[in-house]
Amino acid sequence: MTLTPPQQSTPASPTVRLALRVRRATLAMVTTILAAAAIVIAWFAGEARISAIFNQLQAIQQDPPVWAEVPMVAGNYLLAPTVILLLLAYGITRISPRPRPWSRLVIVTILLLLVGRYLVWRSLSTLNLSTPLQGTASLILFFMEMMALLGSIIQLVLLLRVRNRQRQADQLEQDICAGRYLPSVDVLIPTYDEPDFILRRTVIGCQAMDYPRKTVYLLDDTRRPAIQALAAELGCAYLTRPDNRHAKAGNLNHAIAHTQGELIACFDADFVPTRNFLRRTPGFFQDPTVALVQTPQSFYNPDPIARNLGLEDVLTPEEEVFYRQIQPMRDGAGSVVCSGTSFVVRRSSLVATGGFVTESLSEDYFTAVRLAAQGNQVIYLDEKLSAGLAAENIAAHASQRLRWARGTLQAFFIDANPLTISGLTIWQRLGHLEGLLHWFSSIPRIVFLLMPLVYSIGVIPVQASVEEVMYFFVPYYLVQLTVFSWLNERSRSALLSDIYALVLVFPLAITVIQAMLHPFAKGFKVTPKGTANQRFRFNWSLAWPLMVLFVLTALSLWRNLGWCLDMGWSGEHLRGIALGWIWSTYNLLMVGIALLILLDVPRPDPHVWFDLRRVVRLRCQGSEQTWWGITTMMSEGGVQVELTQRGPAALQGDAPIAVTLTIAETGLTLPGQIIAGGDTGEFPCIRVQFGELPLDQRRQLIEELFCRPGQWKRWDSPGEWASLGLLFKVLFQPRILTGDIRVKALSVAKG
Repeated sequence: MTLTPPQQSTPASPTVRLALRVRRATLAMVTTILAAAAIVIAWFAGEARISAIFNQLQAIQQDPPVWAEVPMVAGNYLLAPTVILLLLAYGITRISPRPRPWSRLVIVTILLLLVGRYLVWRSLSTLNLSTPLQGTASLILFFMEMMALLGSIIQLVLLLRVRNRQRQADQLEQDICAGRYLPSVDVLIPTYDEPDFILRRTVIGCQAMDYPRKTVYLLDDTRRPAIQALAAELGCAYLTRPDNRHAKAGNLNHAIAHTQGELIACFDADFVPTRNFLRRTPGFFQDPTVALVQTPQSFYNPDPIARNLGLEDVLTPEEEVFYRQIQPMRDGAGSVVCSGTSFVVRRSSLVATGGFVTESLSEDYFTAVRLAAQGNQVIYLDEKLSAGLAAENIAAHASQRLRWARGTLQAFFIDANPLTISGLTIWQRLGHLEGLLHWFSSIPRIVFLLMPLVYSIGVIPVQASVEEVMYFFVPYYLVQLTVFSWLNERSRSALLSDIYALVLVFPLAITVIQAMLHPFAKGFKVTPKGTANQRFRFNWSLAWPLMVLFVLTALSLWRNLGWCLDMGWSGEHLRGIALGWIWSTYNLLMVGIALLILLDVPRPDPHVWFDLRRVVRLRCQGSEQTWWGITTMMSEGGVQVELTQRGPAALQGDAPIAVTLTIAETGLTLPGQIIAGGDTGEFPCIRVQFGELPLDQRRQLIEELFCRPGQWKRWDSPGEWASLGLLFKVLFQPRILTGDIRVKALSVAKG
């Protein structure tokens, strides 16, 4: 089978089209910046027309319309809107603990009205245009705030169209189980340089999927003899190619030309599906318009941010907001993102659009865009049907996010640009616009971090009295804070979202600018997986901008305090400066915690340990001695067991004890050695290390650990007050001081 690209409406060559797109997008950005800079320079130079315009605007700010002013009432009454709206929002979230169509409509309507009210006040009453210096700072802050709010407003509008397809999947699964619909499925596992122990579990997991008409292919893009031998050992098909053109997209396209299945399921090298993956997803393809079904990415290890803070069992993975809130929202708009793994695609639809897009680092995203533009449905099933490895250190985490940002922003320079490609509806384009604006939000966030510094030189970018803030800003802010976690299905609090965004804000902003100037300057780089770390490591390259910012913010706060001591605590100069104090203090707290995140804690064991409770029997090899116990943690390398009776006297010695461990529920028997033991309560707790396992036992162990349907559970992130308490605890009791670097089990893997 040969892949042919879709027909283009222009005779220009791809190279010419790419060059034109690069020029247009880059030129638009540069022209906007230069035009703004020219206006500012003219203002500072005293150009009469420019100065007159800003003087008129300043007059409006000094005398805004009556409806944009604070009512003439006593101070306590100014809090009435806030109290009423807070009670209303809180009551709705209590009546409807999870968002329903009616409750989401009420909350979103309230937020849209409040943000509109805030924007009017912010535009007509708070800008300080009295001098070019004051005005430049004030306008920069204002436009950055508008950029950030634009993404929020689009997201609120799209939240009115959320879709949930789980009930539909329940009905369609019956056709699969009854054999009424069983299309052939090729399962593709692209790999570049992942370790064989990671690939082994992925292949075994794919082979364990409960579906009769499937063929598993290992796509080795490094042509390693060891991986070819692994494929032969496991009994899966092995495909390779003579070169690495177009990285992962090229690897997948090569495989498409050498396979025949009606559907194609794709898993990254570290993602293991549950047994029911192919019972829950193929049924959707009975609708001939469905081209792709995406499922969430889950992770069986904590992300480095949670691990470095010591909050593995508390913080939800970073991607949870995207898969709980954004993807269902995008499904309602028809703009679901294909995330490169754990999806199923119809072969005929993919071939008709030319295969996986090769022009971008984000081949998955733009492939879905092109499928949708051809009139196909790209849908999202919000069920955790697979799990993989999250980035294992903060450097890998950063590299992965920067690659995503660069790949997504290449939209402006390729034919599959979701904002311009023909065939998409306005709702679909709006969904993709929200996603593109997300990456640009790093630039406003840097401005928000730097802006408090200008207070120390006497610049007040926001002119607002306490009464104005109470009446216009506080209602919007507190209501939004109250419902933030509720709207994203309890996946993240607003405070914790700020921390996650702050860690990479500087490199992300640089990447965004580079992507707009030189979109294809960097190629694909695989995130390293299966690593270990024996000591604490601080990431200086990511930390130094935050360290400089921390020092400057602290000095600015101190200078503002000294200024008020010198000039007294009353007067016009205090108008707005109190906001600077609060702002600076908040930034100091957030930056301090972000610096702690950049200290990677040791990970001495490459295996992932699961909090899995199973009744087990241990028999000492060479004797009839038997003990019973309950597992507390399990991994591919061993198990920890709490015995239900006194253990052997030999446990008191240093020599390992050879045992045979049997899991009572499944009958799986594994050889191993007791390598550690001790009394933690009434009975001993022991650690058993597995030896080299035969393939059939290795299969059963991996299926027990990774493939049980329904095992990847969701849990709720802490609320705002609990998050604030956690942040203070982390700040004053960092993990490097507590020395808590033991292996922790993941509560999401409880059996």
